[in-house]
Amino acid sequence: MNFSEELRKENEDIFALIKAHPFVEGVGKGILPVDAVRHYVQADYAYLNGFMKTIGMAIGNADHRDDIAYFSELMQFSLHDEIQAHLCFCDYINVNYEDLQELPLPPTGDHYVKHMMYHAQTGTTGEAISALLPCPWTYYEIGKYINEIWQPSDNHPFQIWIQCYANTEQDVEEMCARLDEHARHASEKEKTNMKIAFRKSCQLEYLFWEMAISTEEWPSIKEDIKK
Repeated sequence: MNFSEELRKENEDIFALIKAHPFVEGVGKGILPVDAVRHYVQADYAYLNGFMKTIGMAIGNADHRDDIAYFSELMQFSLHDEIQAHLCFCDYINVNYEDLQELPLPPTGDHYVKHMMYHAQTGTTGEAISALLPCPWTYYEIGKYINEIWQPSDNHPFQIWIQCYANTEQDVEEMCARLDEHARHASEKEKTNMKIAFRKSCQLEYLFWEMAISTEEWPSIKEDIKK
């Protein structure tokens, strides 16, 4: 069993929770609360900025040029391709994409970005990939799952979003293969750190959906005093 296959098996519980999440089910059914979609897009825009900055850190710490080249390609998808998925949601809630940009991350998103940056800055390249991988992997499986369960038609309101991620199998396989290559040369301590980074990112992926559906915000000073 490859290292990435081992990670997937060990985190089946979190993947199952993600697929059963109300937001994901709402995408499949084509019905979502407007506030939740707005909150998701503004948070995901900021999160992807952090994702790309994490890739930049990984590039800075990479020892091999092929890793640098790979990370550079990975950044292009986040920088360009995922815009279409965001625009799909913006059309659904009838909001200009620009109005949802440059807003601060809610607590969960903020923690998720800092978690990835920590592993990219202090860990090995394998550790950085482990922290980054759950994002594309869970989204691919969400897209595939929705296609299988709901079989969305061409006029489904989230069809562009769904297919954007359902068609990323090759990208995920390439990322898994790169992780497996690093794992083959990693010490047991490094592999343990890679597993920790991967699982926490999976858990934070689930919590990101929770953050969206609950429209999570930072508590205000007044609320803190009441508590």
